[in-house]
Amino acid sequence: MIEEVLMSLNNIEIPGYSKNVTVIDHPMVQHKLTILRDRQTGSKQFRELIKELAMFEGYEATRHFQLEPTVVQTPICETTSYALKGRKVAVVPILRAGLCMVEGILELIPAARVGHVGLYRDPQTQKPVEYYCKLPEDIESREVLIVDPMLATGGSAAAAIELLKTKGVPSRQIRLLVIIAAPEGIQAVLDTDPDVVIYTCAIDERLDERAYIVPGLGDAGDRIFGTQ
Repeated sequence: MIEEVLMSLNNIEIPGYSKNVTVIDHPMVQHKLTILRDRQTGSKQFRELIKELAMFEGYEATRHFQLEPTVVQTPICETTSYALKGRKVAVVPILRAGLCMVEGILELIPAARVGHVGLYRDPQTQKPVEYYCKLPEDIESREVLIVDPMLATGGSAAAAIELLKTKGVPSRQIRLLVIIAAPEGIQAVLDTDPDVVIYTCAIDERLDERAYIVPGLGDAGDRIFGTQ
């Protein structure tokens, strides 16, 4: 199913995954995702699972980071090992649901700066409306990880990407991390900027008439914060 959906996006020629879309299909990710989808899963466990899945995605989203050799003294002898080569990172959650993914990324990259973008989807037009934006002053020099659990219509993600670009962040420095994506959302983001890379734990079937992902997991914000 994943391969069929990906092949339908932007004429992907390689089997499996697009260079722009990475599905984290690790067995532990898929197991946790199953629990996340269950309507019986409470808010506490839901938040913990989102955090854990965000960390899994963070590993993949930083795989391209460069290393440089460094000499260290072990308890046994001196050796040459490797450390990150001056990479600065910013995590930018799309409020409010994206907040839950930040902690998982920060456990992986404690020195990352955190910005915030507030967007909500107008229930009539389904278009994103910006109400808040606060970013690190040097955002244009950082690798930016946009985080939001759900990529549904793609409107909010596309708006966040465009906002970052107006702040001077090149497309090649932007990565979008979501837990579940709809094909429509993926297409909307890639139509906005084909150079942005998307990471997701699953690509679901479609959107329903309310623009909810099917089968999805319901409203991520409500399940995170217990406001159903």
